[in-house]
Amino acid sequence: MGLAGAIALRDSASLLPRGFWAAVSVWLEKPQVVNKRLSGSRIEAERRVPAPAVAGHRAGPGRGEGAAEGRTGDGGKGTGAQEGRGRTGDGNGERGTGAQEGRGMTGDGGKGTGVEEGRGIAGDWGQGREEERQVTAGDGAIPPPTMLEALWSDFSGMIAQEDCEMPAFIKELGKENQPETDALGLHAVLRTLFPKSHPHHCSTAPRKEMVIKDTFNGTVTFLPLEENDEGKYQVKKCNIYQIRLTHTKDDEWSVSILTSSPENWVSDGIVYPKRTWLGNELLSKLAKWSTEEKQSEFKSTLSLISVAKYSRVYQELKKKYKEMVKVWPEVTDPEKFVYEDVAIATYLLILWEEERAEKGLSKKQSFVDLGCGNGLLVHILSNEGYPGRGIDVRRRKIWDMYGPQTHLEECAIRPDDSYLFPNVDWLIGNHSDELTPWIPVIAARSSYSCCYFVLPCCFFDFHGKYNRRQSQKTQYREYLDFVTEVGLECGFSVEEDCLRIPSTKRVCLIGKSRTYPPLQEDRIDKQRTQYINNRQSCTGVTSDKTVGSNQCDNHHVVNCVADQAVELECAANETKTDGGRVWLSGFQPREKVEQVRNCAALPRDFVDVVVLTVASLLLNATQEKPWDHTLDVHLNTWNKGVLNGRVHIRDWREEKLSKRTKPEVKRRFSAEAFKTRLCWFFIHHPDGCSLTSESCPYAHGTEELRQSQIMKKKKHP
Repeated sequence: MGLAGAIALRDSASLLPRGFWAAVSVWLEKPQVVNKRLSGSRIEAERRVPAPAVAGHRAGPGRGEGAAEGRTGDGGKGTGAQEGRGRTGDGNGERGTGAQEGRGMTGDGGKGTGVEEGRGIAGDWGQGREEERQVTAGDGAIPPPTMLEALWSDFSGMIAQEDCEMPAFIKELGKENQPETDALGLHAVLRTLFPKSHPHHCSTAPRKEMVIKDTFNGTVTFLPLEENDEGKYQVKKCNIYQIRLTHTKDDEWSVSILTSSPENWVSDGIVYPKRTWLGNELLSKLAKWSTEEKQSEFKSTLSLISVAKYSRVYQELKKKYKEMVKVWPEVTDPEKFVYEDVAIATYLLILWEEERAEKGLSKKQSFVDLGCGNGLLVHILSNEGYPGRGIDVRRRKIWDMYGPQTHLEECAIRPDDSYLFPNVDWLIGNHSDELTPWIPVIAARSSYSCCYFVLPCCFFDFHGKYNRRQSQKTQYREYLDFVTEVGLECGFSVEEDCLRIPSTKRVCLIGKSRTYPPLQEDRIDKQRTQYINNRQSCTGVTSDKTVGSNQCDNHHVVNCVADQAVELECAANETKTDGGRVWLSGFQPREKVEQVRNCAALPRDFVDVVVLTVASLLLNATQEKPWDHTLDVHLNTWNKGVLNGRVHIRDWREEKLSKRTKPEVKRRFSAEAFKTRLCWFFIHHPDGCSLTSESCPYAHGTEELRQSQIMKKKKHP
């Protein structure tokens, strides 16, 4: 047995031991949050089991009747010993802390019974919505609960033997002070881990583990499983580790990780990293989460679909469309946009597959992507067999590369009766900007069966920019709540999920079912109209200086009968045109020609004058000793021109240090542009350039200037 690491904790907010179990739930259900070489995990089964001391010798096949009474077989709640432990069957209950880490568990709900309730143990182990409830072992399919029962029976019989070659902490499971009334003192979980596919990793097959949770003694033990020659799973004798919480005194605790001995730890670099990784990376995360008070604003990542399916389909699509990165003609970052759209397409494919299974459909869903931008998402979905099209106000260069099977239209969409899609199953809003709040409305009025998926980014209301109203929330969270409210007012049951994409705005909102029967469509549509017009009356709101100020009085009064004044206002706004009813007068779609609103289009001589003026003000604000070119260039005597301790000129020597300490910052200077422009510091700074001529990418004098290779390519195609 070896100690991988230990961290002392001070629990001044009385969060332990509940916070510890919440942190363990993250590692159990979302291991990819810490181990980036995993794509996720799946809880196959879980049940209450007796401690090995209670089990005695190896039990026969019929032993599990009483013990298995509390286990879950299909994601529902258990009975008997497990009933009342606060278990949520679909893993989508109230979430706890650490949203940025992908944490998906209850914060303070789900307490256990008996002694556990007094200790404040969190009981939500978020099983997730999984269709595949069978685990293949050998030649046949064994139900996960049956497999877990057999594994525990064999394992408890094995460790009861005197010559058992297991770490010492294994024999302590459920040993101390277990109440006589709680005979089933341990909680066993069967989980499957899914490694990411990688060209340098030869084996990325799913791995199975049995996890033993001893809530009374504060330990969680992870037992890797292997398949023998007979196709039966059994516990391996290596790579066993245990996470342990120990109460020292008063508010002092410690969390530690114990492992198999070094000679019994075989690291594969994927599922089982080195022991030092467990003691450093994993342990520090668990310690942080255990005492973290901040409540999560968002759901856990991929909470509405199968992580196993997502991981498989994503790798397939990524491999299929990776060549798009090499031929990307737009000025945007190809890696970000290509892989982000691949991830969104993967999510929709899994979501739609599960919808077909729920509704018993065989035909693939049709779709329209409103504000489709570069059209890559439409291209991927169309190639995967889903009929649909994309519409955007401005054509992109890349549209010509997709081919005739990808249907893209250049058109400005307005919220009126001319832009309804009665024969479409799904409307998509992927960063659809000013159309985002309108998409639930368009979907609701298109047909009763039309659904929608939106990924909000920029903040727009029905009539223009969105104005904040609640200072106690982040602007992003408030806007998501607003778009959710729009869906609810339109009669949708709105679900929220977090996508796995390289973006800070990765929360999607989904409306795929209605809260009212079809016969009430006219009444609900009047409610939608009134809500939209009530929002327009709030256009005078610009900011939220105080909580509750500038709140529109009519904003939430949408379910009552409208008075005559409101009806007159609605009638005035909903005018008639040749194309039909206009839902809101004054709506302005995005212009076809995109206007440049930053400094990129300013005259170069004007920019140079501004830069020199600012630099002169900064340099004259300090009286530092001028830099002596004969001194060592590493001496920190170069004049930064610091003003008020905050604004200063960038020292590129420090920038190099920043690049080494933060490898995620990618500042690659193109070899084609090297030494093709004069160095501003060499010409204008009184101390010259802080970098040597060899290390500076710009030319120190005209004699170093090179002709741009880009210019040569343009001249000689």
